[in-house]
Formats: sequence, structure tokens, C-alpha cells
Amino acid sequence: MTYQEKKSIVSLISTILIFTVYCLYKYQEYSNEMLDSKVTFHYWGSFVLVLTLVSLAAHIVISIIFNIIFRMTTGEKEPAFADELDKRIDLLAFRNSFAVFVSGFILAMGSLVADQPLKVMFIVLIASGFLSDVTGSLSRLYHYRRGV
Repeated sequence: MTYQEKKSIVSLISTILIFTVYCLYKYQEYSNEMLDSKVTFHYWGSFVLVLTLVSLAAHIVISIIFNIIFRMTTGEKEPAFADELDKRIDLLAFRNSFAVFVSGFILAMGSLVADQPLKVMFIVLIASGFLSDVTGSLSRLYHYRRGV
């Protein structure tokens, strides 16, 4: 298995774990009686902001740990450059990831048009962001395994 494949798998697993653990943690704080829109906006705004910061920090730490373990086990360094294949695969993964997020964004806006509660819009946005990240990792892994 190549470095890029291993990195994609680690990214996929870490994304799923971070999102799941954070959602389980925040679920305890959620109250079904959030009728005031100010409270609803505060809760979901802090949910998204903290999830973004926690996810970013965790991905950086996991990437550093992955590179240390990779170097210790294989004796190889992380590739210092990206060739044309790497760039093409990154673009394809980004395209797929972006398409999933945009679809989720449209669904979230559609939930507002359909007079759904605000929490539905936020849940759809958060889920589409998560699925977008998973789609990017899976696309990258697929293209490194099967080719472009």
C-alpha cells in the first residue's frame, strides 16, 4: 500500500471518529425546548464553529502522528513532491467532495423553503460537510487504488 493510500485511510477513519465523538458529546447539551431563535442560532453556531476548530486541530495532530509512525515503521519520508497523478487525483477528489457539499447546501436551503425548523437546515449542512469530507477521502483512496 502506498503512502497516499495509507494517508487516505487514516484521514477517513479520523474524520469519522472525530465527527462521531463530537456529535455524541454535543448531543447531551441539546434541548428539545429550543424555541427561541436566538438560542437555536447560538447552539448551532457554536456547534459548527467548535466542530471546525476541533476537527482542524485533530487532523493536524493525527497527520503529524501518522507521519512519525510511517517514518518509524518504513524508514521512508513523506513524498516531498506531488506528481501529475497526485494532482489529478486531488482535483477529482475535490470535485466529488464539492459536489456532495453543494448538494447538501441546496437541500439545506430547500428545507428552509419547505418551512422546516431551523435545526433541520443546520443538521443537513453539518451532515453534508461530513459526507463531503468522507467522499473526498474515499475518492482519493479509490483513484489511488484503481487509477484515474
